Parts: sequence; C-alpha cells; structure tokens
Amino acid sequence: MGLWTALGSALRMAGTMGWEILWALILGFALSGVVQAVIRRDEVTRLLPDDRPRSLAVATGLGAASSSCSYAAVALARSLFRKGADFTAAMAFEIGSTNLVVELGIILALLMGWQFTLAEFVGGPLMIVVVALLFRLWLRRRIVDAAREQADKGVAGSMEGHAAMDMSVREQGSLRHRLVSPAGFTATANYFVMDWAAVWRDIVGGLLIAGAFAAWVPQEWLQAFFLEGHRTAAFVWGPLVGPLIAVVSFVCSIGNVPLAAVLWNGGISFGGVVSFLFADLIIVPILIIYRKYYGTAMALRILGVFYLAMVAAGYAVELVFTPLGLVPAERNATVLESSVSWNYTTWLNIAFLLVAAVLVVRFVRTGGVPMLAMMGGAPEPAAGGQEAVGGP
Repeated sequence: MGLWTALGSALRMAGTMGWEILWALILGFALSGVVQAVIRRDEVTRLLPDDRPRSLAVATGLGAASSSCSYAAVALARSLFRKGADFTAAMAFEIGSTNLVVELGIILALLMGWQFTLAEFVGGPLMIVVVALLFRLWLRRRIVDAAREQADKGVAGSMEGHAAMDMSVREQGSLRHRLVSPAGFTATANYFVMDWAAVWRDIVGGLLIAGAFAAWVPQEWLQAFFLEGHRTAAFVWGPLVGPLIAVVSFVCSIGNVPLAAVLWNGGISFGGVVSFLFADLIIVPILIIYRKYYGTAMALRILGVFYLAMVAAGYAVELVFTPLGLVPAERNATVLESSVSWNYTTWLNIAFLLVAAVLVVRFVRTGGVPMLAMMGGAPEPAAGGQEAVGGP
C-alpha cells in the first residue's frame, strides 16, 4: 500500500465514522446546553463541602450535568476546590463531567452498542467510589493543604477561560420558565457553541487516530497484543493496559470513543474498553496540568488513585456483565460504512445540522463570538480573590 493510498484510507475511515456520529454529537451537546443553562455554578461549591456519600453523589450528578471537555473539567474542578469544595468531591465532579455525560452515552450506543453505554454509567460511579475510598486511605491532610496552597496560586493550565464562564440563566422562575425564556435560549446556544469549541480538536484527533489504527494496524497484531483467545489472560490484561493506551494516545473526552471501537474490534476485553474510556483524565498533557494545579505530590497521587480506580471499575463491570449476558458476543463496533448514502443517518444529520445552525445564529446575534477568544483566558479568582499567575 502506497503512502497516499494509506493516508486516504485512514482519512476515509475517520470521515465516515465522523459522519456516523455527527447527529448524535449535536443532540448530545444540545441536551447538555439545556441542562447547563439552568445550573448555576456558584451554587455547586456550596453543595460539595466534604467527601460523605451524599456530597459525592451530588458532585457526580452535577458533574454529569455540567458537560465539559477533559481540560475544562480539570480546570473547573480546581476552581471548585479553590472556592472551598472538598478535594475528593471536586474530583468526583471532574470524573462525572467527562465520563457520565449524555453525549458520551449516545455515541457509545451508536458506535459500539447499548451495553457499552450501560457499562460506562455503571462503571463511572464505581470508579468514583474507589477513588473516594483510596483518597481516604492514602491522602494525608498535609498533602491536601499543600495542594490548596498551590491551587490558590492560580497557575494557568488549559481551557481556564471556558471553565470560569458561568452562562446559566440568572433570572428567577420555574425551570420551564427559565428554559423557554429568551435568556434560556441564549444560554443554551452559548453552552452549545462553547462546548463544541472546547472539544472539536479532541473529536477530530480521536477520529484521525482511530482511522489510522483501523487502516494501518493489522487486526492480527491487535488480537495478539490483547491476548484474544486466552479468556482469563485477556480479562486480566485488558483493564491493566487500556488506561496506558489512553495515556499515550493524548486523546480525551468523546474523542476516545472511535479509538475504543477500533480496540474492541481488535480484541481488547470488555473491561479493557471501560478502563480505556475512563483514562481521558490521566493523559500526559493533563498530568502536567495536575502538577501545575496541585503540586507534584498530589499529581502523583491523582495518577495512582485514578489508574487503580479505572482498572478496578473495568474488572468489576466485566465480572458483573458477563454472567448477566451483557457482554456482546460479536466484535462489530461501527468503524467504517461502505459509503455515505441516503439512509437514516444522512437524514438525521441534516435535521440536526439545522438545529445546530439555529443555535449558532443565536450565539452570534446575541454577542457570543467574543467569548471564543476568552476560552483560554486566566483562571477564575479563588474565594479570597487572589489573582492568577502565569504557568512556568
């Protein structure tokens, strides 16, 4: 296969996967925008005072409602911590904000099957429980205090401006009134466009990497690497290696899903897919940001605890799903359609592109464009109002 032929094959696979999931991405971000429009971030910190089960449950739910790209989720968790939220609760919020969001569930169901969506929403809370238990065992007060001191310096990471923006409806009234009001329409449009602006690079990057994997890496190599055909060994190996692949892929958020589909078709275990999907919060660029935000000691603890929790969630999900018959028998995740044709996907894409156009027009007409230039701005001030400083 020549170079240009190989590149063309990878781009074609990436493009067809993107076309397959376009309508679902628009639907997911639109629903997320509706939810975020009525959730005021200044109320979130007050609800996360400690690491008790109730606080963690609230943090998880609010995180799932506050859909973010991984970078913005990490920045928002630091902002909550600086304002007084418990560290473990802030981490639960961060996990929920990237791994328990509606758009991720829709894309998983579309590309890989509803079993993977269910696994994500079962495994996510399990991961948060494991994280909370491990932090209680291993996280000393002096480490938390040092992390808060470092966080209060306001060292810039990535997507700080996006994390600091609270575009929710400020007027009073019922939920329905706020949603159908002009301010609700504007807030929904703002979140829709800003969330797309935050994650489009991850989505495109994930599609390109998945297309390259599918086109260039022989299926036999993947099957040998994931020990397919050796059931017990594959069960043990998959959740251990899944997060490590994610770490070096540099792809986060929803961009992980196309590559997860390729890995599943290539032979990784069911639990390995689950742990891989959760690992968007420990990719190398985000580990560097953790060090900036919280110091080296806390960054290493986040890495260790998150990795162990991802592995544990992967094992637990597969152990529970297998006897229930919920692990798909066939490895037929959607990686490539033969061509773009006039089928239901095309009609859904056209319909939801019209929805997207309406929201984008609203965003532009209400003065939202300048916010795009503010996405990488300075971190939000801490509770005490301390100014942010530049990164090293």
